[in-house]
Amino acid sequence: MRPDLADVRLADRVFAPHYAAPMPREIAATVTLRAGPAADSEALAELHSGDVFEVLELAGTNAWGVARAKGLVGYIHASALAAPAK
Repeated sequence: MRPDLADVRLADRVFAPHYAAPMPREIAATVTLRAGPAADSEALAELHSGDVFEVLELAGTNAWGVARAKGLVGYIHASALAAPAK
C-alpha cells in the first residue's frame, strides 16, 4: 500500500483514500522492480518474461503493483508489460 492507494484485497485491514483492483499482466521483457518510480530507485528484484505483475496503477511510464511470485510491491517500466489478454 501507499499513503494514497492500496490493493482492494487489503480493504478490511488498512485505510486508504483509494483502492485498486489488481490487473494481472504478464511481463514481456526482463525488467527491474524498484522501490520508487525513479529509474535510480533501489532495485528490489528482476522480473522475467512470463512472470505475472499485478498492476494497481499505470502512471506515465511506470506501473505500480505486486510481483506475485516474489511477494514484492514496487514499480516497473510500463513498457515491459505484455499487451492485455483479450
